[in-house]
Amino acid sequence: MNIHEYQAKVVLREFGVPVPRGIPALSVDEAVKAADELGGPVWVVKAQIHAGGRGKAGGVKVVRSVADVKREAERLLGATLVTHQTGPHGKEVHRLYIEEGSAIDREYYLSALVDRATSRIAFVASTEGGMDIEEVARTHPEKIISFSVDPATGFMAHHAQQVAHALGLSRDLAKQADGLLPRLYQAFLAKDMNLLEINPLVITKAGALICLDAKLGFDDSALYRHPDIAALRDPTEEDAKEIEASHYDLNYIALDGTIGCMVNGAGLAMATMDIIKLYGETPANFLDVGGGATTEKVTAAFKIITSDPNV
Repeated sequence: MNIHEYQAKVVLREFGVPVPRGIPALSVDEAVKAADELGGPVWVVKAQIHAGGRGKAGGVKVVRSVADVKREAERLLGATLVTHQTGPHGKEVHRLYIEEGSAIDREYYLSALVDRATSRIAFVASTEGGMDIEEVARTHPEKIISFSVDPATGFMAHHAQQVAHALGLSRDLAKQADGLLPRLYQAFLAKDMNLLEINPLVITKAGALICLDAKLGFDDSALYRHPDIAALRDPTEEDAKEIEASHYDLNYIALDGTIGCMVNGAGLAMATMDIIKLYGETPANFLDVGGGATTEKVTAAFKIITSDPNV
């Protein structure tokens, strides 16, 4: 399960992670009120959708007056943003985040995720903050460092030192990183995350290390332990068919093709999709019924697949 940026920052703030002040807004009036409450002289108006690339799509704007906050809120609310992660149909903007402006000196990339090869939490860091990490990996792999954390010892001082060295941080900033990174690791474990991405992690002109953006993903199978996180779910950001599938414990992901797929086992489902692509067609969905297939689950699966007009 994914959550919005403003929700992610509330979660991180609970663990003492430094993030800028900001206020969510569901209307133009709320956006103006948020700007007044935050004070100036600079605000950032951010569209809240579950997709990256908002800035390039015009979904993040830095403004210098409350009047401009109002103008950008009017432009964004109800608009459809198309990014490299939304697909061609894009996502409609229903929420905004009004955040205080930050005087940025340098930008970095930092993330934590589950490394299934080692069954450990891995950290990824790069000096190329603000960019798509996939593009950095393709063009400048030498600018990315990665390491995993032994669960027997947890996050250690040498891990923070490794990141500080890779990012070229000064002694004072390295001390800040030594406080920040263990908190991110603690948050990742405590909330059963499967992704924690800070892009960018910035140094302000005042010499502070802060998380300017945050993207969090959570393990669906662990949500029963975190009702506070489950309550943050935004159904408007999810495909209605995927929501219906979750009620029957079906692993369903909507795609753009015309051939419906219902398969037992994720590996076989992936292979089926590969075969369809190999012969020049495109699957309309990924659907793993799972090993415990029942009449009820299979019936629900058929209804969900055939509810897609493209199939």
